[in-house]
Amino acid sequence: MKNLWSDADSTLFDGDLALRVYTSRLLGKDPTLVLHGGGNTSVKITESNIVGNQEEILYVKGSGWDLEFIEKAGFSPVRMNHMLSLAKLDTLSDPQMVNELKTQLTNATSPSPSVETILHAILPFKYVDHTHSDAVVTVTNTLEGEDRIREIYGERVVIIPYVMPGFDLAKDVARIFSEQSTDKTEGMVLMNHGIFSFGDSAKESYDRMISLVNEAENYLINKNAWDIEKPEANFEQKNISNQVAELRQKISLAIGKPVLMHLTNSLLGFNFCNKADVKRIASKGPLTPDHVIRTKRIPMIGRDINKYNEEYASYFNKNEINAKARKTMLDPAPRVILDKEFGLCAVGKNMSEIGIISDIYEHTMESILRAEKLGGFEALPAKDIFDLEYWDLEQAKLLKNQNSLAFEGEVVLITGAASGIGKACVESFLLRGSAVIALDLDPSIETINNHKNYLGLICDVTNEDALEEFIEKGIQYFGGLDMVVLNAGMFPKGKKVSELPSQEWRNIFSVNLDANLNILRMVFPLLQAAPNNGRVVIIGSKNVSAPGPGAAAYSASKAALNQLMRVLSMEWGEHGIRLNTIHPNAVFDTGIWTDEVLKSRAKQYNLSVDEYKTNNLLGVEVFSKDVSELAAEMCGVLFSKTTASQIPVDGGNERVI
Repeated sequence: MKNLWSDADSTLFDGDLALRVYTSRLLGKDPTLVLHGGGNTSVKITESNIVGNQEEILYVKGSGWDLEFIEKAGFSPVRMNHMLSLAKLDTLSDPQMVNELKTQLTNATSPSPSVETILHAILPFKYVDHTHSDAVVTVTNTLEGEDRIREIYGERVVIIPYVMPGFDLAKDVARIFSEQSTDKTEGMVLMNHGIFSFGDSAKESYDRMISLVNEAENYLINKNAWDIEKPEANFEQKNISNQVAELRQKISLAIGKPVLMHLTNSLLGFNFCNKADVKRIASKGPLTPDHVIRTKRIPMIGRDINKYNEEYASYFNKNEINAKARKTMLDPAPRVILDKEFGLCAVGKNMSEIGIISDIYEHTMESILRAEKLGGFEALPAKDIFDLEYWDLEQAKLLKNQNSLAFEGEVVLITGAASGIGKACVESFLLRGSAVIALDLDPSIETINNHKNYLGLICDVTNEDALEEFIEKGIQYFGGLDMVVLNAGMFPKGKKVSELPSQEWRNIFSVNLDANLNILRMVFPLLQAAPNNGRVVIIGSKNVSAPGPGAAAYSASKAALNQLMRVLSMEWGEHGIRLNTIHPNAVFDTGIWTDEVLKSRAKQYNLSVDEYKTNNLLGVEVFSKDVSELAAEMCGVLFSKTTASQIPVDGGNERVI
């Protein structure tokens, strides 16, 4: 592990708290130390309060902040004297502890202090660093973990047997540290949890952390337990989209709401899933107890969701009976799946959550494989994991920002998504929490949106093989399909029928009708597996009911597509799938309305371009967003009992009326 301290960079951080920020960020940059908000740091500073009295303040990482990006505002200032007084109490309940921490803040706008605040306070050092080092935790999670830690560090670290974070851990640390620490003490190892370092300066504490972790890594290297088998790049996943969607449906039903299921394509994951003893090594528990909030205690191996749910219920019932207070069982569904064909899969409400779960389990797999080379991976007993999983303070973290968006956990396929109505639909569905598979022939489709829930794919919708390939790719990425917006279309320069070449007629029908027919056939089994029933919105045209001269092929193709929608509404209704059409008119911020086409159509009606744009009963211009917002709403609850409808978005057209 590389020491990232820079004398030059450190001069940019003036003061004790600023240096605390600097070294915290250095720790946070390394995912083998700190993963997705894990770990915490602190510094003790003497300051003058508002009345001029000097008091010692503990600045400790606040809840919700990630060490990699932390600012001064991310540290919670609490009064040291009170923290030390709390540490002398015999008992302190979690609600009492949280209250005491909050009431001792010197800044009411600061984030809630870490649950390990009292622990930081009692350690007699100015700077304290705490990480969940993969190497250290790997060593502790072996059958002879404590002996190995002593072998590595001798008397230079104090070893604390596992205790759940909070007041009880602080009490144990206070007692054991006072008994075992010496002038040689450089750190502290919490078994199955992590490692602490400390010092009188930010650099000293940081240097010690890196040095201690390097010793653990070197120990693994010397024991031939560092290098793991290199993944092989020979795993292929083809034609599995229906199986993926069906499994995601079952998981969503077990959770009680739609979720995404991401096939990570991790080569390490494939290798791990296909190990002969994967069930044995993956079913012992998480790498550290706090991971259970994200990953559940163990992954699901294979696809038997009913069995997994039953085993989770058994785990709950067995451990809840011994809990200090009655608990309500969380949903029993897995968050990590290990399958020989699917590989490593992660389940979550969005791709941000899935990214965290995937990262955690990637690190877990590496640590398990290394621990196995040290005699065997050994996690904490199920009881300890249960206690943390159902700890009120941990559950509170999950309850934050739980206001669910309308389409959270759902997936929409949008065609013609690089511009105009299609691009607007992407934004409307993302704002409602949906994951988006966006198809377009324009190469910009891959990069026009950087939202984590967005997957842009270059695809010619008239190419049936390409359609199959990219729909398959989208399903493997998000786990299934709930909604479809068919927007891709052609609107060529106006031509009278007598001047219309047969090939041009066929080309227009190929895009506006045939491609959509192929898509609908392909997505039918996927929409059948949608947890909240499938929905299709077709972007039609005013020309269906009121065609204009010079647009025969376009009008006929859109009319045929509309008729296809009506027939499918009758055929798919028994499966709970609803199809509806939006008929826009004069939406001029789209790709099909080139200046040439706009001038041509305006001329047909003896209007100027500006007059043509607002040539409707309301005298308003219709924009792509107007259409996209209706498309999204038609996939929502307001239209849950509507199918085969045709709704215009045109400002009121006399010919349609």
